[in-house]
Amino acid sequence: MSRRRFYDLLQPGMVQELGSYTFERDEIIDFASQFDPQPFHLSEEAAANSNFGALCASGWHTVSVWMRMNVMNGRTELVRLTGNADINSHFGPSPGVRNLKWLWPVYVGDTITFRSTLTGKRSSPNRPGWGMVMSHSEGFNQNGKLVISMDGAVTIRTD
Repeated sequence: MSRRRFYDLLQPGMVQELGSYTFERDEIIDFASQFDPQPFHLSEEAAANSNFGALCASGWHTVSVWMRMNVMNGRTELVRLTGNADINSHFGPSPGVRNLKWLWPVYVGDTITFRSTLTGKRSSPNRPGWGMVMSHSEGFNQNGKLVISMDGAVTIRTD
């Protein structure tokens, strides 16, 4: 029996559980100080007087944590889903994300659980041996509220 190609094992509807992360006050402020210095990300006082009402993480911070969880746990999840551990050299770069939405604030102490669902795949007409895998990613807070969503893609070996 021949071994199936990793690309062939990937099917729309597969869900990668990427893990959970708790956002703490000091890291919210540290991230914002470096990358998104808006007042409601920097101090409780300024946040209390904003439409957020309390200190909250930058959306860029939230998507950065998703990326970390995706890199740390995504491949392990694909091994679990496909039963194929030979995936180390199969992935190439991503062309980016679309429809990035910050739907609800991430407040101090919120624990966000991230997941990605495979939505499709296709072979590349211009690069033999390569294809594209598309996914929809989401993050939910501890109350089940959707806080972030986006659509993405990654290149992948098909041979």
